[in-house]
Amino acid sequence: MKKVLLGCAALSILFFMVAMASAADKSSTVNGYVTDSMCGAKGANTGHAACMTKCLGKGAKAVIVTDGDQKIVAVDNPDALKGHEGHHVAVTGTVTGDSVHVDSVKML
Repeated sequence: MKKVLLGCAALSILFFMVAMASAADKSSTVNGYVTDSMCGAKGANTGHAACMTKCLGKGAKAVIVTDGDQKIVAVDNPDALKGHEGHHVAVTGTVTGDSVHVDSVKML
């Protein structure tokens, strides 16, 4: 009986490790507006580009405000969003909690 339980435990650990490895490689797409952390959801529009540039100069961070629920998603690598200030975009990357590591950006 102990051998069976030990075998099941080892098999469970193996499946868990495989599942975690495959989950880490998956990317997601987030649709929303590129804005800054100071303005947040208030800056989720195309006319916000000039204000966003000023706020980034004051130390704000680039964020994505998602369509629909207006959730603010931090960006791990904000340089990937250069030139998209105030744009409505589809960001593809690895989402971890409330942040995204951007792999690609596409205008919507």
